[in-house]
Amino acid sequence: MSPAPVEALSPHDFGLVQMADAEFLLYQVLVERLTGIHLAPIKKAMLSGRLAKRLRDRSIANYGEYFRLIGDGGDAEERQLAIDLITTNETYFFREPKHFDALRDVLLPQLGRQPVRIWSAACASGEESYSLAMVLADRLEPGVAWEVIGSDISSRVLSMARRGLYPMERAHHIPPEYLKRFCLRGTGDYMGSLLIDKGLRQKVRFMPVNLIAPLPELGRYDAVFLRNVIIYFDAETKRRVVNAVAATLKPGGWLVVGHSESLIGIPSDLEPILPTIYRKRI
Repeated sequence: MSPAPVEALSPHDFGLVQMADAEFLLYQVLVERLTGIHLAPIKKAMLSGRLAKRLRDRSIANYGEYFRLIGDGGDAEERQLAIDLITTNETYFFREPKHFDALRDVLLPQLGRQPVRIWSAACASGEESYSLAMVLADRLEPGVAWEVIGSDISSRVLSMARRGLYPMERAHHIPPEYLKRFCLRGTGDYMGSLLIDKGLRQKVRFMPVNLIAPLPELGRYDAVFLRNVIIYFDAETKRRVVNAVAATLKPGGWLVVGHSESLIGIPSDLEPILPTIYRKRI
């Protein structure tokens, strides 16, 4: 009996598909044009690793072929999936806690009983947005209207944010009293998870926003948290984004950036008041 023919093996079977430098340059230009994010050459391994599963799922042989699929005139849905994978960054509740302390102790007492609106402008999977909502729910007087808007370029993480379900290990930085008041501990199939309380979820609205594109009509805000995103932009893109976001602030409103970020050449109508916190002039 003749042996059965051996099925041809693709490079994927050995995990040997690698991104060529020329292919990386194509993605570098596309990602910067679509998102404003500049991928340094050291990010090639990260990029290829994040896209590898899509190549396998679509039975695509190499990164050049996948680029042709998602490039201009290609598959718009697949392009969004790729952007979601490339732009997703890890976050957690109450990251950089001094910003939340300043919101609680300095900004909110100044606002009185007026409706309060805060924009979490690069919210990822929603932890920052819900952290802001916990502070507002705790510190504002009963009857004061408030809302938090969370936005991100990634539709996938926005779906996670709307659900409000997180692994319990994300809870380490939530103050114990907030954890008890605003979070539900999962049981059964959801053991090891926490769910944001429905009442709090209803006060937070999520929407897709690409910060380098013209902003949709978002209204005016008492504070915008634009943290850990402009660090990925070049100087000109950073300037445009900061100017556009600052324009959404009410007079006296705050713009908050990440501790590793700075606003060199900040708009003339912003003044620094605390480290990485700026106020729009009245």
